[in-house]
Amino acid sequence: MPQDLVPGLLSRATELLEQQFAALPAAGPAFESAADPESMARILEGVARRLGDNYPYFHPLYAGQMLKPPHPVARAAYALAMTINPNNHARDGGRASSEMEIEAVAQIAGIFGWTQFLGHLTSSGTLANLEALWVAGQLAPGKRILGSEQAHYTHQRISAVLKLDYSPIAADRRGRINMDALETELRKGDVGTVVVTLGSTALGAVDPLDEVLALRERYGFRVHVDGAYGGYFRLITDALAEPARWAYEAITQADSIVIDPHKHGLQPYGCGCILFRDPSVGRFYKHDSPYTYFTSKQLHLGEISLECSRAGAAAVALWATQQLLPLVSGGEFARGLAHGRAAALDLDRRLREDQTGRFQPLAAGAPELDIVVWKLKAENPEQSSDLAQKVFAACATRDLHLALVQLPLKWFEPEAVSEPYTHAAKGAELVTCLRSVLMKPEHEAWLDRIWERLTASCDEVMGE
Repeated sequence: MPQDLVPGLLSRATELLEQQFAALPAAGPAFESAADPESMARILEGVARRLGDNYPYFHPLYAGQMLKPPHPVARAAYALAMTINPNNHARDGGRASSEMEIEAVAQIAGIFGWTQFLGHLTSSGTLANLEALWVAGQLAPGKRILGSEQAHYTHQRISAVLKLDYSPIAADRRGRINMDALETELRKGDVGTVVVTLGSTALGAVDPLDEVLALRERYGFRVHVDGAYGGYFRLITDALAEPARWAYEAITQADSIVIDPHKHGLQPYGCGCILFRDPSVGRFYKHDSPYTYFTSKQLHLGEISLECSRAGAAAVALWATQQLLPLVSGGEFARGLAHGRAAALDLDRRLREDQTGRFQPLAAGAPELDIVVWKLKAENPEQSSDLAQKVFAACATRDLHLALVQLPLKWFEPEAVSEPYTHAAKGAELVTCLRSVLMKPEHEAWLDRIWERLTASCDEVMGE
């Protein structure tokens, strides 16, 4: 683990914060244990030992799930804010942190070209998507929600919680929503909202948002963009291939957008964000509270959020990170995204060009964002799945940590590229594949070492 910058960053800032409250009379610790540093040190040492039973999520050799370490300034700002422990529900619970949240969210909305909008942070992408679908249900009661079968499973669960009818739509060989299948459902005339995924969690697939928006003109429905994982790629559209680039360029026309700063945004968990293009949807949140909204005539974030208590520290950490790394195309933050994308393209190229013929990436082509998936060649799907499990374990012994995912076998067959895809993967034969999320900027520089460990693991499991 690299030398930790956070204690040094915190020291002077903590002194400055304490000075701002120095006029208050001294108050002793609320608990006797707070004055017992030896006991606290012993417990924290135990915590450190317990936390060692984890994958090294912070290291470039961890390339499995969507786990990206928070930036040191985010960690420091979060810890500093915890001295106050603000609650961003009402202004009297988080005065400064509420202002910082409003500013930080406006910067995120600026990625998508929005200056007039309604938005706030949430404790997770799940809650952010819940708010989007809740508003969708308020605007189109009784109408269905549609989303790709490769959309995050949370949409179907959320719809069930909200008692909204949700229908999964077939995906094409790239894992994107199938437009023919979508239009078939739209013709029934009972669809209120279509969920468009810009960056599926399984393989980073980007639904053709521009084409969905064209259908909106004909059939009239809301478009909700789930960019929880992939939303930040709007900053590097020039690095994306068509048609993903077209999808991101069309995002300004969406009705609502979810993005998770705790994924690509370098933030601690949990920090999601929901944005609505039409600020008037705030009317659905309107409620009265006898004790929270009277200390300020300014907007209280609890007035536009389904959640009540929310960590103000999350807003402080996000604000600080975006001050250091502005969300602009060509900036340092955007270059970090581009490095991860370049790493994914490099790994995909090596898999396709490998002379041993052991690897079989998606037949349809290179990854759209920074997730790479591939199966191992074998006589049948069962053997391929078994090999994937064994290679996954062998990689871990070499400190390379990947992930596993089940996908339709047909997506890896060359003949599938030229065949029309008109049926859902549901019921189709599945195969367990290896999956790598190369979302750390360092992954590009570490690709040689990642490849060395992967191929050595394959040699061990499959023979040279």
